[in-house]
Amino acid sequence: MTQRRILLIVSGGIAAYKALELVRLLKGKNIAVRAVLTDSATRFVTPLSFGVLTEDHVYGDMFDLKEEREIGHIQLSREADLIVVAPATANILARMAGGLADDLATTVLLATDKPVLVAPAMNVRMWHHKATQRNIAQLRDDGIHVMEPGVGAMACNEWGKGRLPEPAEILAEIERLLADGAASPPLLTDTTRTIVAPDLSGPTLYGRHVLVTAGPTHEPIDPVRYIANRSSGKQGYAIAAAAARAGARVTLVSGPVALPTPPGVTRIDVETAREMLAAVEAALPADVAIMVAAVADWRAADEAPQKLKKDGSGRPAPLPLAENPDILATLGQSEQRPALVIGFAAETQNIVEHAKAKRMRKHADWIVANDVSGEVMGGATNSVHIVTANGVEDWPDMPKTAVAARLVQKIADELAGR
Repeated sequence: MTQRRILLIVSGGIAAYKALELVRLLKGKNIAVRAVLTDSATRFVTPLSFGVLTEDHVYGDMFDLKEEREIGHIQLSREADLIVVAPATANILARMAGGLADDLATTVLLATDKPVLVAPAMNVRMWHHKATQRNIAQLRDDGIHVMEPGVGAMACNEWGKGRLPEPAEILAEIERLLADGAASPPLLTDTTRTIVAPDLSGPTLYGRHVLVTAGPTHEPIDPVRYIANRSSGKQGYAIAAAAARAGARVTLVSGPVALPTPPGVTRIDVETAREMLAAVEAALPADVAIMVAAVADWRAADEAPQKLKKDGSGRPAPLPLAENPDILATLGQSEQRPALVIGFAAETQNIVEHAKAKRMRKHADWIVANDVSGEVMGGATNSVHIVTANGVEDWPDMPKTAVAARLVQKIADELAGR
């Protein structure tokens, strides 16, 4: 855990004093802590106390010119490995769920691209209020890690659920997130990454790095024309989303598509096959690679700098082609080859036979083959054949999301059995 960094946000509740003990425990584990106190938190605890324990400056004023100039709210939101809100009052949970940024704490939370853990603390009736439960559900759906509050006597002389989890319990959850890799710095080309809570009911991909390619590639002919395939990216995006739900750290290398980034997924946008290969190699090492993208086999040998014009002769302009790199074959023979390499085969005839040959030729472990002679590309359903060294599994036609979930489950089972 050495050198890991926590940004601790303390909101204004009677349990705020317990955050001092949390700082002490974190420092004992050689985890660096920097603190942000809301204005109401300073009514219960002092910045001086946190400054002494963290051995760092304590932040709180969004409009302090010296603080903002030296370490602004964006830097605060990005430099930690994990952001922890403890105690998290009903008020700050509501503001987080609503996407408000009306002080330094909520601005940091809205601007971050790092995982966030909240430890709620409030009156029992406030915890069970429909509004709070609605906010908690929204935060979990947004990918926020939410601890369950403790049960017991409260400062208001009531008893029930709503107590701040003990500092040792919060520390254990922080260590779990850091050790499992949930707080590892992501490979970002943007800041759209969120973290989703995994489904731990069966074999999972928790702690695994899954690399997925999706969509088509566009190979420029001239500034306005390109060579491409008809892929919509829906199947690849569904697989990336399913892998994230299974707990994996997912890198999605995407060709040009009109799809939103799935929650919990780091997306890298590319246009050409050569750009996709470079992004795939840069994303290694990975435990699993699922090459779903419909990569154009050919590109124009020489991209025209200006739009090609018809000359009125009726003869088409010559278009010399060059072969694109084979991303799947390159990955299958890479020194950083993932433990499980899965390719896709979009075929229009002799589906299984072509897939078997492709698996051997590309040095892949599995090939997911489908018949694209109908409306699969761009459609909502898919019927696939899973070709492995052990034989062929024929799956019925089902929604692409169901194909993704079943494939991810098969991957998790395979890795668990090794």
